[in-house]
Amino acid sequence: MKNFIFGYARVSTESQNLDRQLDALWKYGVDHIYDEKLTGTKRDRPELAKMLDRMTAGDTVVIESLSRLGRSTKDLIELTELFQSRGVNLVSLKESIDTSTSTGKLLFTLMSAIAQFERDVIADRTREGLNAARSRGRTGGRPKISDDNIKKAVKMYNTREYTVKEIEELTGVKKSTLYRNL
Repeated sequence: MKNFIFGYARVSTESQNLDRQLDALWKYGVDHIYDEKLTGTKRDRPELAKMLDRMTAGDTVVIESLSRLGRSTKDLIELTELFQSRGVNLVSLKESIDTSTSTGKLLFTLMSAIAQFERDVIADRTREGLNAARSRGRTGGRPKISDDNIKKAVKMYNTREYTVKEIEELTGVKKSTLYRNL
């Protein structure tokens, strides 16, 4: 039975173009490409799911870069663990990673660890900043809109003399707050 080389290409929006990724994958020599125009943060990616269902031991998945496969380190690690458990190799062209080699496995593990470390450092800094702001009496979030302004906005809306945009400008009450209180 022949081992397949699958390509996976993804862009985040309909207006973005897949051509650069598709060209790189065809140049590599893939047998079939699964492509989609969906954000990488979405859990439900139909073309990725089709590829995952179809791949078997000995197959290879080729991507233009790791960011095309998943947005989070956790997601990338889960996918590569799935590939490993099924005996499927992963090749990332941009990062020159090929998990069929020991060097490729090491590089992927190191990059994943560094990316996770970076996310943890950012989370720590955010927490520290929020704690520093709280200790100075500042709280986060949007400023509260007074009940009087909300009542005024609702009354204006009910008169049907003002547009929602005018009500927002005159009262400072945002459209979502107005609709929530209607």
